[in-house]
Amino acid sequence: MNVLYGLLQPDEGEIIVDGVPVTIRSPRDAINAGIGMVHQHFMLVPVFTVTDNVMLGHEPARGGPLGWLDRRRARREVVEISSRYGLRVEPDAVVEDLPVGVQQRVEIVKALTREVNLLILDEPTAVLTPQETDELLNVMRTLKDSGKSIVFITHKLKEVKAIADRITVIRRGRVVGTAPPDTSEEDLAAMMVGRSVILQVEKGPSRPGEPVLQVAGLVVNDERGQRAVAGVDLEVRAGEVLGIAGVQGNGQTELVEAIMGLRPVVAGTVALSGVPITGRRTKDILRAGVGYVPEDRSVDGLVKEFTVAENLVLDIYDRPPYGNGLLLRPESIVASAKERIGQFDVRTPSAEAAVGTLSGGNQQKVIVAREMSRPLKLFVAAQPTRGVDVGSIEFIHNRVIHERDAGTAVLLVSSELDEVQSLADRIAVMYRGKILAVVPPDTPREEIGLLMAGVTAGVDGRGTSDGKVEAAPEPESA
Repeated sequence: MNVLYGLLQPDEGEIIVDGVPVTIRSPRDAINAGIGMVHQHFMLVPVFTVTDNVMLGHEPARGGPLGWLDRRRARREVVEISSRYGLRVEPDAVVEDLPVGVQQRVEIVKALTREVNLLILDEPTAVLTPQETDELLNVMRTLKDSGKSIVFITHKLKEVKAIADRITVIRRGRVVGTAPPDTSEEDLAAMMVGRSVILQVEKGPSRPGEPVLQVAGLVVNDERGQRAVAGVDLEVRAGEVLGIAGVQGNGQTELVEAIMGLRPVVAGTVALSGVPITGRRTKDILRAGVGYVPEDRSVDGLVKEFTVAENLVLDIYDRPPYGNGLLLRPESIVASAKERIGQFDVRTPSAEAAVGTLSGGNQQKVIVAREMSRPLKLFVAAQPTRGVDVGSIEFIHNRVIHERDAGTAVLLVSSELDEVQSLADRIAVMYRGKILAVVPPDTPREEIGLLMAGVTAGVDGRGTSDGKVEAAPEPESA
């Protein structure tokens, strides 16, 4: 993708568009060649507004090419595109203030405003409800019917089977095969990983114990001072997985950051085994027995320039046997890393390789290994399998269930509804900063999807509805 979009130059081979070899040295060359791109890791300017980001690279002007930027026209285009495809993007918002999921929508809008013949989408449905995913797939079908070519990159096998005319599987940088869409999910997964993969999470019934995490009346603001978490109450018991389902950008990020001491709490309390931890330092919360997988591994989970071994002790580097005060013990750090690399199946040249050189799945395994290699009371996992391969997903899911069965309370936050339903013993659906309902994991996807979209009338906590559709109220401003 980076080569096709001009961000990297190929060492060998050629790119042919409409039968003609082309040289793509920059994203502008790619756009001029009719190639649009939605990257998994966003290509947005954080300090620009949504409108500025969307028009970047094809700026509309009044009075000719050297005239003024026509922001009004660009803004109208953002509103029209986002409204047409149900992407709900605020054109005047500053990108750095937006949650990850909303930034993904900005990327989709940005790509749809280009006059492209080839649209490449990398994991575009990761932050959408089931209904929004269906809408996006319909958009893709419409684009295809209009003569556009689409490359859809995803690890969600149901989606690729539903939309693709041909499925090409790449493993470790090589094409390993092409299959028709009627190929079974099991066969596709085996092609992707190189071995048989168990796609269904194997778990027994939970045996919940005493409450471990207790959140009462929690109120949290986002970076703009707006109410992101609006009075949340929840409880997670030892030996259970509580999953939080919802479209990214409905307060999940702020909720988790407040629990972990990364964001100020406006009102309410957070307690760990009855002991208040509201407002405590993240370091103290981790050392009280909390493991944490952040939603953005690149920003909050790893120091990419550090080695694998160093990343595995980021939270305990100053404690024996890894260090004492300012002095580190490299031999102990590396020896422990080698053990955990084997235990958690991290594919790395060595413990002293820079963690940034590993694949996304193996980077995520490093975080999971770090957080699960000590006794835990509570394990908080935010988007634990975002952007990782099927084999790594299988491994991480098994580790989560293993932790639950060991008696740990698990709070799982994921925009992947399949993941939440597979792992959770109870599902809390979050919308606009509130918990709308807590339902069992066997609740039909369609009903959970409606809750994720704000349908509240008639929900009785068992996933049933009386047929009424009623949007939840907007959260209060600060």
